[in-house]
Amino acid sequence: MRPQRFDLVVTGGLLADPLRPEPAPGDLAVRDGRIAAVGAPGTLTGAERLDATGLLVAPGLIDLHTHVYEPGTDLGVPADTVGVDQGVTTIVDAGSCGSDDWDDFGDNVVRPAATRVLSWLNISRHGLVHGRQELSRGPGDIDEAATEKVLRAHPDQVRGLKIRMSASVLGDSGLAPLEAAKRVAARAGVPVMVHVGNEPPHLGDVLDLLGEGDVVTHAFHGKPGGLFGSEPQARAAVARGVRLDVGHGSASLNFAVAERALAAGFTPHTISTDLHNRNVDGPVHSLVATLTKLLALGLTPQQVIRCSTLHAAQVIGLDGELGTLRTGAAADLTLLRLTEEAVTMTDADGATRTGTHRLRAAAVVRAGVPRTLRSP
Repeated sequence: MRPQRFDLVVTGGLLADPLRPEPAPGDLAVRDGRIAAVGAPGTLTGAERLDATGLLVAPGLIDLHTHVYEPGTDLGVPADTVGVDQGVTTIVDAGSCGSDDWDDFGDNVVRPAATRVLSWLNISRHGLVHGRQELSRGPGDIDEAATEKVLRAHPDQVRGLKIRMSASVLGDSGLAPLEAAKRVAARAGVPVMVHVGNEPPHLGDVLDLLGEGDVVTHAFHGKPGGLFGSEPQARAAVARGVRLDVGHGSASLNFAVAERALAAGFTPHTISTDLHNRNVDGPVHSLVATLTKLLALGLTPQQVIRCSTLHAAQVIGLDGELGTLRTGAAADLTLLRLTEEAVTMTDADGATRTGTHRLRAAAVVRAGVPRTLRSP
């Protein structure tokens, strides 16, 4: 029998399957934009060959928290700049737009991008289009019917709701916007991503409203309160399936808090960036830079890959399609170079840690097509 011939074979690397405890040598073949086969080194042939010698071959990285509504908001950064140009094949915009502006976001951000762009739709009808106090003006900020309509009309792109629950956003609105978001999410069958920061409201009161599948982003910030101001509620929330997300951002990854959290058993379920145009040049830079920071805090390479692939895909309900190297999945791949070197990293509050390993994006495959990186 003649051997099967594929469109593309990625060969020579270590397959970092997030379902396995450690990367292992192997080849991976692509046909028609899908992973078609995984085999022993040197056993697969293809029309095109991508040499992954010395690299980790991971599922395409997924960044669960970005802001890419450019120029619709003053935070927006072009999707591909923080997506495929940096080795990230899927990004999820976290509430830059609400129901009022979804059509414009879809037409001008989602469709033109080479990166897969998904959305956490803001429960505020305005999103961040008119500034960052989107829930401060009362009930008129939320149109439950219009929000649910967008969720039902665009399930392939809109994967859940985003709400920012911190004092600077809410004004006197209290917990009512979160209660509205949970009502809409329950009817549509989607999770809620909740930004937490400066209290009020008290984090424990926010956590008490969340359920299995919901996401707390900025979980490791260094502001007053936080996980250790609501530790019993935080443990109960994690036990019932609430996911903790890093959401680095300009002010939301504090190394000391993260170290304390890890020691206490609060391990991040997902690692995301909160990238926007005010932090892409620092302190965040990229998803791979954020993964390197978590390496410096003690997570293993396989753990950070799992957090930014398999776990992220599970959060947005796309496990099996994304975040895996299994046959039949989308052929989105990130090839990573892991080097042993001293690397000094800076958190959102200016503190530093020195790690012993660095991750860099070396190549990316999106929908079966290799692409050139612009900012590894």
